[in-house]
Amino acid sequence: MMTRRDTLLGAAVAALVLSAPAVSLAADDILKLPRQSVDLVAPPFVHAHQQATKDGPKVIEFKLVVQEKEMVIDEDGTKFQAMTFNGSMPGPLMVVHQGDYVELTLVNPASNTMPHNIDFHASTGALGGGALTLINPGEQVVLRFKADRAGVFVYHCAPGGAMIPWHVVSGMNGAIMVLPRDGLKDGAGKPLHYDRAYYIGEQDLYVPQDEKGKYKTYASPAEAYVDTREVMRKLTPTHVVFNGKVGALTGKDAMTAKVGETVLIVHSQANRDTRPHIIGGHGDYVWETGKFSNAPETNLETWFIRGGSAGAALYTFKQPGVYAYVNHNLIEAVELGATAHFKVEGKWNDDLMTQVKAPGPIPTH
Repeated sequence: MMTRRDTLLGAAVAALVLSAPAVSLAADDILKLPRQSVDLVAPPFVHAHQQATKDGPKVIEFKLVVQEKEMVIDEDGTKFQAMTFNGSMPGPLMVVHQGDYVELTLVNPASNTMPHNIDFHASTGALGGGALTLINPGEQVVLRFKADRAGVFVYHCAPGGAMIPWHVVSGMNGAIMVLPRDGLKDGAGKPLHYDRAYYIGEQDLYVPQDEKGKYKTYASPAEAYVDTREVMRKLTPTHVVFNGKVGALTGKDAMTAKVGETVLIVHSQANRDTRPHIIGGHGDYVWETGKFSNAPETNLETWFIRGGSAGAALYTFKQPGVYAYVNHNLIEAVELGATAHFKVEGKWNDDLMTQVKAPGPIPTH
């Protein structure tokens, strides 16, 4: 049972860490910190969270279950043997504050066929946690690490050798957002706020084809491995998609907003470089490298996300309509699938744009 002395000590430790995030805590002191269990949600949505907090550090508990599953990745019904965290491609976005402790339970159900682990780019040591989390089917493991750097970071499976790229491009990646305790700031230190947050995980896929160019199907990821690896080694993806499927974030599944709302877009790519762009909009504030200790760039038309990293952008929508959000390698956007939509409601502003004259015949004189 926790005594009043323990409670006061925990509060004192929390205050100390809040004022000096670099302070290291002993294991007994970490156990005295408040704990919070978070239910993760599938992308593009993000679990409820505070953008800034006056509370001291906490131990934030998450759970990821590895699912090896068949997924359909395009409108033609192409089947893909995916490996996922919590059944989605990418895995869920986790949100904590700088100085918090992430405590992850990773589960590899007995129904799976191979070992898995997790490498957090936000963490320090032991291959990002990969060396401490390798588990066989039927096992689970609990990892705790301190979120001591603010920003958005990739996580992915990294079981070793040739398995690493195969698991990553088969869907086993996601992101974690470590917010500054006092929230996001512009380059002058002014607070920034968002009304909605969306997480977009871009995925390059390598689906084997037969001699007639038809995509092949397999009964399990292991059965697909040899053929998939041959496609991977050519470095030419057959699909480049947002959130696991061509058109996953379009039509009825488009992301929504209203004129005047500020939207935070977290974008990750665990394997290849990409170039996000909002057609008809901008990046008002962009952490292109994804690290919130750096001042954001402003008014970007397109930004660059390095392979193996995540970035973040804020945009306040000023006009209604459907905005295409694309990888501005337009071949990958149009031909391979890297396109999403924002549907924005509100009143049109003619001052920002208007059609002066409707299309018609060219005058002859």
